[in-house]
Amino acid sequence: MKRFLKIIGAVAVINIVARLFGFLREVIIGIQFGTTDMSDSIINAYTIPNFLYLVIGGAFTTAFISIYHKTKSSIRDYISRTFTTIVVSMAVITLIFMVFDDFILHAYFRDLTDREFELLKSLYQWMMPSTIMLVLSTWLSGILNVQGKFHLSSFSVLVYNLSFLVISVGLSFFIGPIGYGIGALIGAIFMIGFLIFGVRKLENMSFKPSFSLADDQKELWKVSLPIMLGGATAQMYVLLQRFFTNFLDAGAVSAMNYATKVSQFPQAILMTAVTTVIYPLLSKKEGEGDEESVKALYIRGLRMLFLLVMPISMYFFFQSEVIVKIIFEYGKFNEESTAYTAPLLQTFSLTMFFLAANTYITRFYYAKGNSMTPVIFSLITVFGVNIAVTYALIGNLGAEAVAWGNLISAVINFILLVAYLQGKYKLNIVKSNLFQFVKFGVLTVAFVVVAWLISKFIVIDYKWIHFFVTLLLSLASYGVLVYLLKFQEVNGTIGKLKNKLLKSNK
Repeated sequence: MKRFLKIIGAVAVINIVARLFGFLREVIIGIQFGTTDMSDSIINAYTIPNFLYLVIGGAFTTAFISIYHKTKSSIRDYISRTFTTIVVSMAVITLIFMVFDDFILHAYFRDLTDREFELLKSLYQWMMPSTIMLVLSTWLSGILNVQGKFHLSSFSVLVYNLSFLVISVGLSFFIGPIGYGIGALIGAIFMIGFLIFGVRKLENMSFKPSFSLADDQKELWKVSLPIMLGGATAQMYVLLQRFFTNFLDAGAVSAMNYATKVSQFPQAILMTAVTTVIYPLLSKKEGEGDEESVKALYIRGLRMLFLLVMPISMYFFFQSEVIVKIIFEYGKFNEESTAYTAPLLQTFSLTMFFLAANTYITRFYYAKGNSMTPVIFSLITVFGVNIAVTYALIGNLGAEAVAWGNLISAVINFILLVAYLQGKYKLNIVKSNLFQFVKFGVLTVAFVVVAWLISKFIVIDYKWIHFFVTLLLSLASYGVLVYLLKFQEVNGTIGKLKNKLLKSNK
């Protein structure tokens, strides 16, 4: 068990570093192009390829792994047939999206000038072919994972983000925004090359084409299609963001993207910290039929998430302007760009806990063998609530309406997921935890007041000093509040530290 925890810990660290390089790429785009039509074009061009990669790649890989130990044919034949299925399917899909690129881009990205459209189309034509390699890379990572080679699969994402970053930024100094299109393609080539090298000696690995329509391939499509639907629904937030912001002024797409990426970065890291601890235990306890332990894990994970995410969320809310200045306000990213991005970050900061919690809670549905209910709730909130709120507010609030649509739909999705899980599977948030629940409420109110007071009375002209002073004060205040309220998680951690210190002194 200790070895397993060390492995997932190392994998989590690699994933965090990979995310850091991806985030750095967005920061450099902001510094180079600010909130202009050029930055909008780079971000828009990657929207469709990235959507297909995440949705189709994730679905095929999940389905492949679920059938891997069940197929009646040889593993080598199964891998060979799946490889052929993915290559042919993605080649057809990519070809369609490239042949009809004018129609697709005009239909989705409207109100563009001829110059803006030509730049978008050029970037798109460079980026779209990378989809085949990215989907194949996701599948190859799945093969590595199913054979216990977790480090290699995680490291491949690091290779992709790092090569994408270095090549794109390097080329952009010589050929402008098109460098990001070329960088995306070469980064995908590096990633799949690394993975092919990694899987070449695996047992039963085969890249030999096989067009036989065996039962396992029918099952592959049967399992993957519902997952694609669920994945597409989850990714629709981004597509809807791009769709609505393209009707607004130049720079709206970029400002929305920057604000989203800043809010998602700490959320993803903290989510990784919690899931690294909880998920292995969840699958083990669910497999053993230990319902009491599953219920305890459910509450424990949500409590950990809230304790970790809430202070960051509130700090981002009250200090959104200085955070944007610290990260982006260099080069072409000026004060006007900050004024555009900061209010969006402020609203998105409120989504942090709900988006993280929704992802976390959904895993408990999967553990119960129920994958459709979360999809239904997502369809209701993304296509119903999100669009309705955005459409109703966009005339008055502009880009901020999109952020509010995301927030309100995330909150409602959270409520639906929690309520159904409680009614169907008796996984309760409150019940016997009422006293702890009240303490969380007191902690939240108290910290919001403290964060507000810090934002009102601590104002320092030099942004870096302001950032560090307000951050340290916020964290110190939060630490004191958590300690005074005597949360179980804190008491347990302090107890373990004391025991370690006592042992080391003996």
